Amino acid sequence: MSIRIVTDSSSDLPPDLVAQWGICVVALSVRFGDGDFVDSTTIPAQQFWEQCGASPVLPETTAPSPGQFETSYRRLIAEGATGIVVVSLSSSLSATMQSAELAAKSVTTPEIPIVVIDSRSVSLGLGLVAVSCAQRARAGGSLNDIVAHANDIIPRTRVFGALDTLDNLKKGGRIGGAKALMASVLSIKPIIEVRNGLVEEGGRQRTRTKALNFLRDTVKNSGPIESLAVLHAQCGDVDAFTASLREVYDGEIVVGDIGPVIGSHAGSGTIGVAFRVRA
Repeated sequence: MSIRIVTDSSSDLPPDLVAQWGICVVALSVRFGDGDFVDSTTIPAQQFWEQCGASPVLPETTAPSPGQFETSYRRLIAEGATGIVVVSLSSSLSATMQSAELAAKSVTTPEIPIVVIDSRSVSLGLGLVAVSCAQRARAGGSLNDIVAHANDIIPRTRVFGALDTLDNLKKGGRIGGAKALMASVLSIKPIIEVRNGLVEEGGRQRTRTKALNFLRDTVKNSGPIESLAVLHAQCGDVDAFTASLREVYDGEIVVGDIGPVIGSHAGSGTIGVAFRVRA
């Protein structure tokens, strides 16, 4: 039995982890005006951030089509997959899961089932779930085992982020220009948290140092955790922040770049943590 794992590019998984665990990643798209780019494929990170800074409005993000998922499913089946588990970006934030489900209806058979799961998460919160499922599949888990495992770890997966700039919230119309300017003058750093599949306000800190300390203390005070990742968007202080986390967590820490899909909303300088609380 060979169960394969599929996720989407909003998972922000580092390429080496994707290759190591044989995860299939279906890409979302990003649009600047008339230009369409495939997430993390046809637009280099530096070019993306430069265009973000120059654009007066946020780039648009587009979910993969059902056809993109179908192509991936059929390729995995041709490679010998006897079942497929798809771990999707939160259905409350994107139509990605809907596309995955439509494609699954076209491809799945009694002999080769395809199950689509809502991660209710974003970025490396989603990525950690996909990797854990791929590890379970590599260990010989059945499709039902892997689905049960995903449903067990999803509610225990948490994501927090500290925004460095309010420019993207302003461009997206979530705050006014005057409020953004005042927050910038006061060096306010909003904290965001993924709760029940939605991105919610998780607090505010007056400086970046305090924001990073908040993230570290959140990890420290969440009880025993069994998996931890750092996500960042062009952050020069990511190594120092990761080192501070090693003072409160002695396991492996995955470090990944925030890609264009999540980065278009969070903005350059965003840094965050994704972790799973031990059952």
